[in-house]
Amino acid sequence: MTITAALVVFAVIWFLALYIALPIGEQSQSEAGEVVPGTPASAPVDTFLKKKVIWVTVISFVLWAVICGIIISGVLKVEDFDIFNRMNPKG
Repeated sequence: MTITAALVVFAVIWFLALYIALPIGEQSQSEAGEVVPGTPASAPVDTFLKKKVIWVTVISFVLWAVICGIIISGVLKVEDFDIFNRMNPKG
């Protein structure tokens, strides 16, 4: 696995985890009962973005380490996912 591939894997995991974490624990202004004039009632009161980014980074690093370990160890190979036998058409 190259350094670029490792960085790409980490970036993909990080952004996926961020998109999953963003709506967790959100409370809209209408739910809180404090709608600020000029904003939609569905706007969040507080996003806790810094806390979520820290948690996403920690979780992403752990997942990245496990996935890279699996790839580097050779436990799973591309050939394992070749269900139509396209990588070895003669066999």
